[in-house]
Amino acid sequence: MRCKSFPFFVLMISALYLFAELAGGCAQIGSPTGGPRDSLPPVLLGAVPENRTTNFSGKTITLSFDEYVQVRDIQKNLLVSPTPTRSPDVNWKLRDVTIRIRDTLQPNTTYVIDLGNAVQDINENNPYRNYKYVFSTGSYIDSLTFSGNVKLAETGKVDSTLIVMLYSDLDDSAVLKHKPRYIARLDSSGNFAFTNLAGGTYNIFALKDEGGQKYYSNKTYLFAFADSVIVIDANPGTIGLLAYNEEKPVQKGSGTPAPVKDKPLKLLPSAGSAPQDLLTPLTLTLPTPLADFDTAKITLQDTLFNQYSNARISLDSTRKIVSIIFPWQEDTDYRLLIEEDFATDSAGNKLIKPDTLAFKTKKESDYGTLKLNFTNLEKYANPVLQFITNNNVVNSFPLTGPSISVRLFNPGDYEMRILEDRNQNGKWDPGNYAEKLQPEKVLSINQKINIRANWDNEKDIIL
Repeated sequence: MRCKSFPFFVLMISALYLFAELAGGCAQIGSPTGGPRDSLPPVLLGAVPENRTTNFSGKTITLSFDEYVQVRDIQKNLLVSPTPTRSPDVNWKLRDVTIRIRDTLQPNTTYVIDLGNAVQDINENNPYRNYKYVFSTGSYIDSLTFSGNVKLAETGKVDSTLIVMLYSDLDDSAVLKHKPRYIARLDSSGNFAFTNLAGGTYNIFALKDEGGQKYYSNKTYLFAFADSVIVIDANPGTIGLLAYNEEKPVQKGSGTPAPVKDKPLKLLPSAGSAPQDLLTPLTLTLPTPLADFDTAKITLQDTLFNQYSNARISLDSTRKIVSIIFPWQEDTDYRLLIEEDFATDSAGNKLIKPDTLAFKTKKESDYGTLKLNFTNLEKYANPVLQFITNNNVVNSFPLTGPSISVRLFNPGDYEMRILEDRNQNGKWDPGNYAEKLQPEKVLSINQKINIRANWDNEKDIIL
């Protein structure tokens, strides 16, 4: 009896094991293990009323998508042309986006509601890019277009946060007082394109609208204007604008701290403990502006205390930086003697005691030599070559021919620009809208250059 039941027992055990394996496999199928990230934007299924509707008289527009959506940064993204007195309300629920018009619509007018990248899916924030809803309160849709480009005059680069504005009010002061009729945004290359325009004559401007007012309310804002009006017709052409800050923005936290009585002055050498640059003055920085300053009480000497009579001492316009200008010799030791009463600030603070600053200059082998050969330089009027580090001009050289050679140049990586120096003062000058003066133009050279120490650095540049 036992022998006959044993095969049956084995069969039952095998069946139970197989069932457990199958059950375990089924459980695994039901457990998601992740997958590729959703990178697809929402799909617009339709609009009510339909896009490009004529004889529009409603107040509500509904956009329906194939998935749950949200609206983000609507104030940053929304552009409406012609510019309304009151912007539309834009809301969302599940798969629908609702635009509610709050302004009184003008008769026989084509409107463009540009949502930019505000509409995004819920899960991964994929935007439905650059959507424009167009409608007309008349019997036809305006179809004229106008395009161009905006660059920053000082750098030759692009700031895609600027907007471009068309004014049908041709008074010069209109851009200072009220919003434009049409607005367009820039792409990453600085290009813009107006669509669905009504024909006519316009003034055109570009603006970094930091105040959100959509007109030129502050001279520190980036701004550009055209020299003459533009005519929008079937063949309007294109335009290039140069944006500039007429006045430099004030840096936050750059105010001068009030001097404190009984706090001695402290001098901070520009080079610290590093060797002094052969190409620049030695500078000493003070924490507060100086009220009194006596150049005779600062002397430059050699290691034997012989004074250099040709050293020039100066104080900058902030009265906080003292410069010692001298034709430095390479690999040489110097001493700067500073008497305790060489200066006082407005609170009467001065040095505790006389100070001596000992320092050494760099070797010529710490520098590289530079030669650049330019093609097409003749296209530029009064060209000045600028070398840029961290967005600051650190060197500039007027170009009088197709080549330039510099015997000593500080090593490093540099961007380069060509300035058309209209007034030949060696620096870039902004524009002035009141005087209808355009800013000086700068070309950003696409090639960078790396200067290596103790090396002959040569490069050919096609402009």
